[in-house]
Amino acid sequence: GSHDTMTYCLDKNSAVSGNESKLVKFLNKCIPCIVNPIIMKWSTTQVLTVTEQLEAGIRYLDFRIAHKANDPSMDLYFVHMVYTTVTVQDILWEVLRWLETHPQEVVILACRNFDGLTKKLHCHLTACIKEIFQCKLCPRNVSMRFFFSSFLRMIYYANLHPTVWMRELNLTVMSVELWDNSRDTTFLFSKEYLMCHLLIFVSEKFFVAGINLTENLRYILVHPFASLKEMTLRSLPCLKIWIKQQYPGPKKDCINIIAGDFIGNNDFVKDVIELNTKI
Repeated sequence: GSHDTMTYCLDKNSAVSGNESKLVKFLNKCIPCIVNPIIMKWSTTQVLTVTEQLEAGIRYLDFRIAHKANDPSMDLYFVHMVYTTVTVQDILWEVLRWLETHPQEVVILACRNFDGLTKKLHCHLTACIKEIFQCKLCPRNVSMRFFFSSFLRMIYYANLHPTVWMRELNLTVMSVELWDNSRDTTFLFSKEYLMCHLLIFVSEKFFVAGINLTENLRYILVHPFASLKEMTLRSLPCLKIWIKQQYPGPKKDCINIIAGDFIGNNDFVKDVIELNTKI
């Protein structure tokens, strides 16, 4: 999987997301020429487009969906501190086009966050998903074993909106993500941390664990010339070792979805796919 899939097309002229701190908004308003480039360096987690990610072997897309504040239109965007240049609808059509040329592939869209989405906008998003993917959506109440064995081509799930998503889609998949705001790679991949936080098994459900290297505002201010990419690339050798130690499957100590940043670098996708040879 790719973490924060859509950050390759963040809009450098976009307003800061409504979920960011007042200090970030204030600084970006007062000195945008300085703050905006820094925000872009620490918000970008991918450089490949959606199609390029799918071609590279990614099958889990992490979509953070939002509606811009004071925008009278129904347009929805992706967000990570700032909004993207492309709309959600455009990207859903792009995914569909790829699926139509790869009829035996399964793609998981993890749609979440939903910043600024009203009930009306949730319904609009649901309608778009149904209109675009139609029969490619995972049927109601189908087991994961049947789903993958029959090569159904599309599954959609989210941190479900309590009044819209559960009723409309009634999917049998859940997502739980853990963040640790840490830059200590050794600790994040330690046995003690993983045993405490990651090794959770939910029957017939997906459990997605994210242990992404992240930063806080203080760290960014102290390291104005650094970037998330630089920090991530330094950790790749440690990540590679950790991936090769994993096992896929249904047991409680197995991992099945691993999502990373800058997936075009190193052998991340290749290493994850090769875990299937252990089955």
